[in-house]
Amino acid sequence: MKSLNISNAIVAANSYKLDTLQEIEDKILIIRGVQVMIDRDLANVYGVETKRLNEQVRRNIERFPERFMFQLSDNETDKLVASCDRFKTLKHSTSNPYAFTEQGVSMLASVLHSETAVQKSIKIIDAFVAMRRFIQSNAKLFIELDLLRKEISDTNLHLQENDRKIEHILTIMDKYKIEDRQKLFFDGQIYNAFSFMVSLVQKAEKEIILIDNYAGVGTLDVLSKKKENVDVQLFTGKKAKITQSDIDKFNAQYPTITLNYTETFHDRFLILDKGTAYSIGSSVKDAGKRCFAVTQINEEWMVKMVLEKISR
Repeated sequence: MKSLNISNAIVAANSYKLDTLQEIEDKILIIRGVQVMIDRDLANVYGVETKRLNEQVRRNIERFPERFMFQLSDNETDKLVASCDRFKTLKHSTSNPYAFTEQGVSMLASVLHSETAVQKSIKIIDAFVAMRRFIQSNAKLFIELDLLRKEISDTNLHLQENDRKIEHILTIMDKYKIEDRQKLFFDGQIYNAFSFMVSLVQKAEKEIILIDNYAGVGTLDVLSKKKENVDVQLFTGKKAKITQSDIDKFNAQYPTITLNYTETFHDRFLILDKGTAYSIGSSVKDAGKRCFAVTQINEEWMVKMVLEKISR
């Protein structure tokens, strides 16, 4: 039987309140090479006792083959208890917990017989999908880190070699850092989205170009966090809820924004110092009100094309 493998990137801390998608993602573990959730975490999401959840499963056991659900071994349970404080009571349990895969979660909705269970299962499955995409998009980083970790653990390596390896790991982590290259925000994460947009704006040293057809006063709130003496070119639509008067008031304290009108663009773009560019899935003033993504544009020719469009 394969040993328990719990990635630091997706192991929860101690919270036992699962209200948001992110909190559910934090409870997803990797055991026997697959993503699973433990029965007591699922029971907490559904608002039922773990005992009742497992009773319903046993009554419908034909619906739960091993690829849907399996019981942890003694060794796996011990490692789970050692890795996650919230499972410390399992140390004295006479029965090992059950782990449910994404398919098992989907089946649970049908045996718990409630609309709440259906809605909760949808949210959990969304979390499984988001976590799977995270792992797939960062597979190269995980592989490189794992290989380097094994090399560093070799007792024959000299201290100087260890230092070099560690520095290399930090370089890789910086290169593939998700927060700098891409970010996904869910509805309601208004402050997180605002904070992230501010962090991007603060990277500019000389100039910011923002293309956003629906710019508003909320857009100026983000731009006000820019570094001093950084100029801003704002391109927006004529129907945008922002006026030259708003710009003049902004410039009196945070110079200088130049307001431009364009109907050329549908998508929103943020370009820093005519080099680093991001595609933004939502108007900056509405960031966090709905689910949207921010993705860095790595192709130089795409950035040049956008710059050429606005220079015409």
